[in-house]
Amino acid sequence: MKDLLCDHFQDSVSELLMTQKSVLDILTKLQESQFRVNRAVIKSATSCGCIQIEAKKQSIPEDTSLQDLKNFMDTHIKGTLCEKCREVIEKELGSSMFYSAALCNVLGISMYDIILKEYETMNTLGIYNMF
Repeated sequence: MKDLLCDHFQDSVSELLMTQKSVLDILTKLQESQFRVNRAVIKSATSCGCIQIEAKKQSIPEDTSLQDLKNFMDTHIKGTLCEKCREVIEKELGSSMFYSAALCNVLGISMYDIILKEYETMNTLGIYNMF
């Protein structure tokens, strides 16, 4: 059974997106929305301070197996998002999803099918998925 939430979301985007039907407009809006996600995360660290970003080289012991690799990987994030920053980031991620759905619509692609194919790939390839 198809996921109705994905289909309803994609259909709603199609109904709401009145003026920006051009793939060029949608691509630029998608890129802008992704920039705004990045900016919101960065401002959580630089303006609010609810999280800290402590980036450094990942420290992985030489004898680490591929299965244990995730145990040694660090997100570089310390702390927890405050409610205000979480709200802003969720809003920006929602906008990014909106324009992703709009792009799917103009290209005649089902978001549900994309999610399903990616899920099947992850299950098939397992830990080798991202290599």
